[in-house]
Amino acid sequence: MRIWDIDPGYLNRQSLLGEHFELHGIVSIIVNNKKGYSRHPETVRWLEHGWALGKRHLQLAVEMSLRGYREKSPVSLQVNRDQWPENYIDEPFEQFAILQDKYEQKEQGRIALPQNVQELWRHHKYSVLARDVEAYKEIGRQVSGTNSNDDFAPLAMRLSKLLRVAPFEGGLRNSLQHMWGHVSELAITPQEELEQWSLKELLGEIQRRTLKYKEPYLISSTALGELMAWI
Repeated sequence: MRIWDIDPGYLNRQSLLGEHFELHGIVSIIVNNKKGYSRHPETVRWLEHGWALGKRHLQLAVEMSLRGYREKSPVSLQVNRDQWPENYIDEPFEQFAILQDKYEQKEQGRIALPQNVQELWRHHKYSVLARDVEAYKEIGRQVSGTNSNDDFAPLAMRLSKLLRVAPFEGGLRNSLQHMWGHVSELAITPQEELEQWSLKELLGEIQRRTLKYKEPYLISSTALGELMAWI
């Protein structure tokens, strides 16, 4: 039983569907006060974080939608809104290592597992931009100035925590405008129509064009999926 703390885009089909199944198992334990697996470390760390468990489920559902699945079992737990578990079964950098071993000679997820800090940052930059412009600039400077993978573990932890923070409207708009630049010329959209789109509609069109035309940069962006869980 495992609920991952890294973006669902990194999970391959089997892991993605497996986490979705196990998350519903934990929800059932919480809601129905079941005894089976109630003392499992993964269950214990989510017991008082129903809201966060629901948000993780929504992130999984969005990623499943990008892969062609339709999720029909919403989770509506609201305990401790905006609070996430402070402990990890394995820290984020260790989770990447676990998946690296697990996926050897197997399919990977929508986002290929990062091999260095530059790739890790490239995957997350638009997600961070939607939340904290100063962190976006700071991390960008740090990553551009290093060739060492000693920074991978602390960066993975920082990104994991940043993506648990709700993006603000101006940040979302800024991030989506950057993302739109990657796909805006792939199909013509009248300016008046574009200006009338909501943020959700804009991200939906970005997703549609990215998948249809296989735009390489956004295919490997966490923001392509996870931002929809917050809009």
